Amino acid sequence: MLASSLDMLEESLKKKIEIMTEIEAENERQKEVLSNPDSVNEDLFDATVDTKGELIDKLVALDDGFQSLFDRVKEEVGSNREKFADQIKRMQALIEEVTAKSASIEAAERRNKKLAETYFDTARQKMNVSKQTSAAAFNYYRTMNNFKDIPPQFLDQKN
Repeated sequence: MLASSLDMLEESLKKKIEIMTEIEAENERQKEVLSNPDSVNEDLFDATVDTKGELIDKLVALDDGFQSLFDRVKEEVGSNREKFADQIKRMQALIEEVTAKSASIEAAERRNKKLAETYFDTARQKMNVSKQTSAAAFNYYRTMNNFKDIPPQFLDQKN
């Protein structure tokens, strides 16, 4: 029972690493999409965000399952530590890899956040310029229409 539980924990860690690798790949795609703020493919950006959301949901489910299983076998493993030493070392190595990937993903997320902020600032500036241009054109149109309504003026020709 304990050996199979440890196998499941180890398998869970391996799946977590696979999902984290997929998240890293999505982060790279997102970086490519956001690298030029003047020509961002918004549909592709949305797709990467959706995919990452699904992967994160899977990761959370794996974490919850791992934690509940670990809580059940923690005491037994502690009392039989020498019996499962090899498997514990493998799991520790996997946990180190998960931690390293987690730090890498966090750094990539910060980088992508800055790129997204740059894109949104650029888009906001374009909207403001467009809004100002539209307002200026509307004011010109309104002013020109008001000139049509000026009644004729009587000019006195006397000195």
